[in-house]
Amino acid sequence: MSTEARLVPVRVPRAATGVVLVLHGGGAREEDAVVSPVQLSVLRMVPVARRLARAGGGGLAVYRLLNSRRGWDARLSPLGDVRWALDDVRDRHGSLPVALVGHSLGGRAALLSAGEPEVASVVALAPWVYAADGAKVDPEGCRILAVHGTQDRISDLGRTVQVVEQLRRTTQAGLVLVEGGSHGMLRRRGRFEGLAADFVTATLLDRPPREEAVRDVLAGAARVEV
Repeated sequence: MSTEARLVPVRVPRAATGVVLVLHGGGAREEDAVVSPVQLSVLRMVPVARRLARAGGGGLAVYRLLNSRRGWDARLSPLGDVRWALDDVRDRHGSLPVALVGHSLGGRAALLSAGEPEVASVVALAPWVYAADGAKVDPEGCRILAVHGTQDRISDLGRTVQVVEQLRRTTQAGLVLVEGGSHGMLRRRGRFEGLAADFVTATLLDRPPREEAVRDVLAGAARVEV
């Protein structure tokens, strides 16, 4: 099994005007555990990536990033993999704007990468964050959406609220609460996927949002419930 980060193409149209990188979560189960393409945290993002590809049509190139290692600790994080993926996307597509869509620890990686110059927008789904993460990044000009289920027992909602509040000091950011949603996004899956797709197409393709919650966040709302 490869120990290097990999990009998996989901849809790559010839005339793409934006790029989406889909970032998986998943904690480490053993030291230096490599990422398997069939681990649950990776498979969880397959339907999200497909929904983004359908929504983007011929306008968005969509890739799934497989990290070089599982988990996140003081020695190892997926942020280097995200930076590698952004460089690779630039080689493939030039200086197109990029959206990062991540789940759990992938959501944290997306948020902490919001200050990268190519990143125009971020969707953090059930992000596993620390309360001070919002102060670790300068995301000015990047539009950010966090989506958190009210029944999430893995990621702490209070921390997500704090991070969004910090981010709002320097950029446009908002939180959508999904009533009854869990960390795995299996319950009300369509709502999580729809919000992500709508936000990305609105921010990368300048399409009017279909989701009222997305319209509210882009209009400046700090918190919306659906």
